[in-house]
Amino acid sequence: QVELVESGGGLVQVGGSLRLSCAASERTFSSYAMGWFRQAPGKERELVAAISWSGGLSFYAESVKGRFTISRDNAKNTVYLQMNSLKPEDTAEYYCAAGRYGNAPYDYDFWGQGTQVTVSS
Repeated sequence: QVELVESGGGLVQVGGSLRLSCAASERTFSSYAMGWFRQAPGKERELVAAISWSGGLSFYAESVKGRFTISRDNAKNTVYLQMNSLKPEDTAEYYCAAGRYGNAPYDYDFWGQGTQVTVSS
């Protein structure tokens, strides 16, 4: 099992920034692609951003393109999501996941417990 623990969520005003972190428990972290998903109450879980095992490939949802940046530090077994220019519609529980590089939840095998992001208007 790969244990993933998210942190960095909180309450922020519209236009503000947050940096989410996801720490992995295993030395094999670098062999997995990593994704950030979010889920708001009553809505489907959706991919926000993904990054390949080497960091050479990345994907962003259209709704966050230009505002969010995904990065990883394999030496620290950690993936980050820098979120800028936050909007109320960004409010959700954010989850990190490990698996193969892809766009859908089924592409990912291991999941963190989530961290709440709330953007006030």
